Amino acid sequence: MLLRFLIAILLSVGSLTLQGCAPVAIREPAANQGEAPSAIRVLGTDQRFSTVSSQSIARRLLSQRAGQPVNILALSGGGADGAFGAGALVGLTQSALRPQFAVVTGVSAGALIAPYAFLGPDWDHQLVEVYTSGRAEHLLQSRGLGVIFGSSMYSGVPLRQLVDRYATDALIRAVAREASTGRLLLVATTDVGTGEPVVWDLGSIAMNGGPAARELFRDVLVASASVPGLFPPVVIRVQEQRVLSEEVHVDGTIALPFFVPLAFVESTRDAHATSPGAAVYVIVNGRLSEQPAAIRLRTRSILSRSVSAGLNHMLRTTLELTATDAQREGAQFEFAAIPTAYPKLRSFDFRTATMRSLFQYGYQCARAGRLWTSSRGAGHDNGNGDDAGTGPPIACPADDEFISRLAAR
Repeated sequence: MLLRFLIAILLSVGSLTLQGCAPVAIREPAANQGEAPSAIRVLGTDQRFSTVSSQSIARRLLSQRAGQPVNILALSGGGADGAFGAGALVGLTQSALRPQFAVVTGVSAGALIAPYAFLGPDWDHQLVEVYTSGRAEHLLQSRGLGVIFGSSMYSGVPLRQLVDRYATDALIRAVAREASTGRLLLVATTDVGTGEPVVWDLGSIAMNGGPAARELFRDVLVASASVPGLFPPVVIRVQEQRVLSEEVHVDGTIALPFFVPLAFVESTRDAHATSPGAAVYVIVNGRLSEQPAAIRLRTRSILSRSVSAGLNHMLRTTLELTATDAQREGAQFEFAAIPTAYPKLRSFDFRTATMRSLFQYGYQCARAGRLWTSSRGAGHDNGNGDDAGTGPPIACPADDEFISRLAAR
């Protein structure tokens, strides 16, 4: 309840600030806003958006990729902890056990990783550079006195510049090529006006966006990672049917810690005669629990701990529900998260040394075959164990007792 209250305050303040200081027409909530995230926003060849049911898109996916496995990867938010997911993907490449994902979804930090997860091993060098080069170290640029009248504590320019540097024309073309085969790259934001999540089909933007494709692609990624109150919201112009509106979007984790459209799993069950089935993989860029700690009876300490507990609870609940849904439909379900034993970092600790360390941890665990835990309840060894002796000093996700207990529920 506290978490929802805090989020409501952040969204309300941001909305009021925008209405008072900028000539933005915030779109009224749609009548069917409750459909998200089972509805996906797709850009058509006429460069207008339409909202399409995930069931319809799932049927199209299976039709275009008949006989091929449907591997789904969901990447959660997590701020600087995104270095874990990035390192894990590169490690999976080195282990020769990285699937080609037919569907990749991302939220917040996971949204920034998602295009590289979608494009595959040939783009690993970009992931390494983003998370180990130190370019992210200056993301938190204070706005000084501007924070009093603005919509955020930090400037949004460094984040926008970072995304713009890597969301190149070459990347957009590569995403378009892969999307034309039926594969899906989906990213979630939160619409401030409605308070609802919006799932964007970035593949359709890359294919049909024309000269504006790169800018729109970038804006969606920046919006998904823009934590309200810390980074300014992003205004996105949306042409839907004959209506042109300006929407205000912020961090997708406000509504979704991560997401797996169930329709893609259901459709593979219905098409079992021609489909090898579905496998769902979730990388949680963060921890699923907090270590016990003494808390000072001060407002800041209590508030911080309470918000953290609320977010962890929401994350675990979403993970358990997703696992249950996947298993009910006969899909394989694997997940990974940072063990509680790993040294606790601040969510926005973008120092190069800490990000490199976490990147290397994810890389080593994945390379050693100790990344995934199966929801069936045991650590899932997805490797031959040859690298077990060269793993990180801290136990990998597949070896963590708490993660295994969670999987057994």
